[in-house]
Amino acid sequence: MPTHPFVSRFFVNSDARREKLIYDLPESWWSRPFEYEWCINFISPHGVVLDAACGIPHPLKFYLAGVCAEVYACDMDSRVIYPKAIQECIENEIGEKAAKQVIARRTNNLHFAQANLMDLPYEDESFDTVFCISVLEHLSFEDTVGTLREFHRTLNEEGLLVLTFDYPTVNLSLMNDLLLQTGFQYWGETDFELPADAVHTDAWGGLNCFRAVLKKAKE
Repeated sequence: MPTHPFVSRFFVNSDARREKLIYDLPESWWSRPFEYEWCINFISPHGVVLDAACGIPHPLKFYLAGVCAEVYACDMDSRVIYPKAIQECIENEIGEKAAKQVIARRTNNLHFAQANLMDLPYEDESFDTVFCISVLEHLSFEDTVGTLREFHRTLNEEGLLVLTFDYPTVNLSLMNDLLLQTGFQYWGETDFELPADAVHTDAWGGLNCFRAVLKKAKE
């Protein structure tokens, strides 16, 4: 199994993982330790980045704010624009200690918006990196197409799209076609075979997690 972070493939159990990103990650977040560790490969202190469909308690956006130049985070959930609501959600779902750890982070460069992924409130070519972590499995086919088009519009010409999604909820062959049709190309090598040691959960009928890193295709 290729180990280079730029290879688009399934996560495997031997991949690097982290049990903590600002706070200790809940055990039920079966794929997040692998996803977050992988995401860190694409973080730059000079980056202007988007955490798309960031969720409310999830820590990636807060971690990015401590490292990147400017961070934008959007979600359909209206709580995302209310700091007190975010704090209460973290306290309720993760714990008071986690909420305090998040509050202690630098967030003056973190900009929240309530937004639909198919109609992002950002200018063309705004971002160096768009992170979309475990989101696409929740979207319909039509919404996925619209979302990918918006990612393409808002990424700059040298920008990267960093994706993870659940399989087989997401049809890998269909997703590959959609990514190419919406103007993306893989940044590195690809391996679409499901390995025997793929990261797996028995929940929801059994899932694996695929990672992909893409850039705009050159015309």
